[in-house]
Amino acid sequence: MAADELTELKETEYITEDEPTRSSQGGMSRTQVFTLISVASVNFGSMICYSILAPFFPHEALQKGASQTVVGLIFGCYALSNFIGSLIMGRYIVQIGAKLMLVSGLFVSGGCTIMFGFLDRAPSGSVFISLCFIVRSVDAMGFAAAFTSSTALASKVFPHNVATILGSLQIFTGLGLILGPPLGGWLYQAAGYELPFLVLGCILLLMVPFNMIVMPSCDADPSEDSFIKLLRLPKVLLLCFFIFTFSSGLGFLDTTLSLFAMDKFHLSPSHVGLIFLAFSLPYCLSSPLLGFFADKYPDVRGWFLVSGGLLMALGFCFLGPAPFFHLPSQLWLTIFMLSVNGFGTGIGITPILPEVITSAYEQGFVNGLGTLGMVSGLFGACWSMGMLYGPMMGGLLTQHLTFEWAAFIQGGLSGLAATLLGFYYLTERLKKPSDAQENGITTPGEETALLA
Repeated sequence: MAADELTELKETEYITEDEPTRSSQGGMSRTQVFTLISVASVNFGSMICYSILAPFFPHEALQKGASQTVVGLIFGCYALSNFIGSLIMGRYIVQIGAKLMLVSGLFVSGGCTIMFGFLDRAPSGSVFISLCFIVRSVDAMGFAAAFTSSTALASKVFPHNVATILGSLQIFTGLGLILGPPLGGWLYQAAGYELPFLVLGCILLLMVPFNMIVMPSCDADPSEDSFIKLLRLPKVLLLCFFIFTFSSGLGFLDTTLSLFAMDKFHLSPSHVGLIFLAFSLPYCLSSPLLGFFADKYPDVRGWFLVSGGLLMALGFCFLGPAPFFHLPSQLWLTIFMLSVNGFGTGIGITPILPEVITSAYEQGFVNGLGTLGMVSGLFGACWSMGMLYGPMMGGLLTQHLTFEWAAFIQGGLSGLAATLLGFYYLTERLKKPSDAQENGITTPGEETALLA
């Protein structure tokens, strides 16, 4: 084995000189298999615990004295803490240690999920609302630690298949999103408010010893680069805005869709949970295939992103639908537009991380865990800002306008991001021939003409 290849593997696992790093059939190494299992468990456990609130918590919070705007703020505070945590964890992932960061984050998040289940016993009004803010904020810090470290590790261990691996891992993210709402709604109807949080919080805690055993240790040198240097890249800045619009759309749905469906279509919490399947299924089923194509044909990643943003805009415009279409709200249309949003999210989210990583490396960032941690932290921070904006503005707009108008405004934000990114990629493509001519590079056709 080449010396540089062995050095790279040692950065991702403490291995001995004679330990095989790849199977005899040329498949994945033991490090890659264990990392894949570990990150899949983190994605599944974290997302199922996050998504259980959507079918019943907004209704429960309203009965405890919170307004719809405050409900949006409770969802939003999770995102604000996640934003802060992602930046901190991404910057200091090497110093803290990726494995320690991951298992500590799972422990904190699982404990907070259980604690959240006892908040129904708190007095209504300001006490209940304050405790919701505190527990959700601490939970978000734990999630930021687990997500940042797991994404950076997956990118490190699979450097040439980032989109394929992360797209495949979206299956487990999607399963968490799929099972969370219906399972949460069913447990809530069966035994009340506490049971969903107790069951799923315990599942998350069980993943702590599992990941302590399965997750390989990782060691690397700290990066001297910074988030500021990364954000100075125009492409990265646009991609950050793009991430923001996608996550704000999901946050919007979390706080507004269940109330809209209950009021408009007279659905129970368990049936509302099933509606969320229309979003989650297309998202998790399409992501692995889209990730494969994004890795195999990197030149089309940008157009995947633009297409995903336009589909999100279309889905939100007809989710209500928008009042100026003069179409009645119908359950089948809402479900179909959620499917469009789910597929659009799969197209748009899967290629983003490899695009940011490629941009960073092209600008001289060190190829290592430190850079991957910063990219993962930046992704988490931008995602969290969207999850802060989406619930807050969704609740505010729905309270003062209607769900139909609020969904249209959210769709316009996705359309704006897709348009700006499309112009950037188009300009970048048009500049390549002119740059080639300035550097004296000719195309085959031009070379033939010169020879003639």
